[in-house]
Amino acid sequence: MARLRTDMTTIRLHNTKSRRKEEFIPLDPKNVRMYVCGPTVYDRAHLGNARPVIVFDVLNRLLRHVYGADHVTYVRNFTDVDDKINATALARQKAGAAGSLEELIAQRSDETIGWYHDDMDALGALRPDLEPRATDFVGQMVVMIADLVAKGNAYEAEGHVLFAVESYSDYGALSGRSIDDMIAGARVEVAPYKRNPMDFVLWKPSSDAQPGWDSPWGRGRPGWHIECSAMSYELLGASFDIHGGGNDLQFPHHENEIAQSACAHPGAEFARYWVHNEMLQVEGKKMSKSLGNFFTVRDLLDQGVAGEAMRFVFLGTHYGKPMDWTEAKRAEAEATLRKWYQVLHSHGMTVESVKALKSAGKWATDAEFIGVLANDLNTHGAIARLHVLSKAHTAEGLAPFAAGLEVLGLIDDWADLPALAGVDGVVDAVEDWVGAVIAGLLAKRQAARAAKDFATADEVRDVLNAAGVQVTDVAGQASWQPGPDFDASKLEGLK
Repeated sequence: MARLRTDMTTIRLHNTKSRRKEEFIPLDPKNVRMYVCGPTVYDRAHLGNARPVIVFDVLNRLLRHVYGADHVTYVRNFTDVDDKINATALARQKAGAAGSLEELIAQRSDETIGWYHDDMDALGALRPDLEPRATDFVGQMVVMIADLVAKGNAYEAEGHVLFAVESYSDYGALSGRSIDDMIAGARVEVAPYKRNPMDFVLWKPSSDAQPGWDSPWGRGRPGWHIECSAMSYELLGASFDIHGGGNDLQFPHHENEIAQSACAHPGAEFARYWVHNEMLQVEGKKMSKSLGNFFTVRDLLDQGVAGEAMRFVFLGTHYGKPMDWTEAKRAEAEATLRKWYQVLHSHGMTVESVKALKSAGKWATDAEFIGVLANDLNTHGAIARLHVLSKAHTAEGLAPFAAGLEVLGLIDDWADLPALAGVDGVVDAVEDWVGAVIAGLLAKRQAARAAKDFATADEVRDVLNAAGVQVTDVAGQASWQPGPDFDASKLEGLK
């Protein structure tokens, strides 16, 4: 097995398979491979769907930072074979939409994938290197299923092909449960053709009103679990480094992936590290339509919540812990980002200056920042380190801070910096007298501080705080931005 160079950052990840934090040692440091289960594309992505996207986007960025962008392959699939997609397409057909059912299904998938890309782009997520669609790999799934049947790991019954879980002795190792425990605790489809209640579908028949492909078992379509096994094998090989997803996929999806892949490719490791993120709550409660706290990423974007602010809230909680989305966290994220971006503005961080710093070899990430992040993606600790790095007084001194923002995906395109988080244009949007009053207050505060008249300085601070004005002090210079609770009327008496 390949070892890391001694001068390379050591990444440690909590491996669900071993139930402990382990040093990440790739099979090949020049070909680091990660597969993450992607969305079923039948509707807009809700806020919970965004959590694995951001978690594994950060891991992807960290891997690229450590091993080089050319040595990392990140694959995230689209499941475009699903009954909900079929139902939408069938409804459109019955309403008179032109095209075959298969064409209408493809149109719906294309539409939803477009939405998904737009929404995840807004959250600052890099697109994976490969985004396979299940429908493009049905042939490979048929081949894998036929191989499992030939080996005795699967059987045909009433037009279905099912995986025989008892043929794989390690079934349940990922989730740590026996087959009996899983039967008792899981909702399993009761079917007379199953040999064991836990046996799962690899192939199922399709009616004329459902999409289907020809196979040795008749016209049908693949089961959900076989899709990821076939796509990961075709794109990353029988053994690869990291498999990720939400912890709701641990059982049965990932458990079933392991079983069928291990039997299809005996002797291979499949995925060596399994990384699972915890779920999301809203104001302390599980997100659900019945509670009225269910919303999509697009809902928030349309309400004016910046994608960077959403991302910042996600990064504030370790991926292995439940995350609580609250309005207070959103406001705090927006305030922090306004301050940070204003610091960069005030020191002339532009496309040109960043390019100059990079070409002069003065652009480098902070070792402590990377070390914290590499310790099981400790994004909360990495943000704490950025607060320290943001206090530098020169553009060159701020380079590690800015580079850290890039690694966390809070800045990707420096040309867009003025538009981020309301940094630019917000001050211009208030009336001229407001700026003049605040400038006068800041000058009064600075003079009071110089004279060590701290009582007057505190009075000015209280006035600014009451009006919701956020002040940033860098290198003796004060700048300001309207905060989330900005109220210009509280300054009118000072005109």
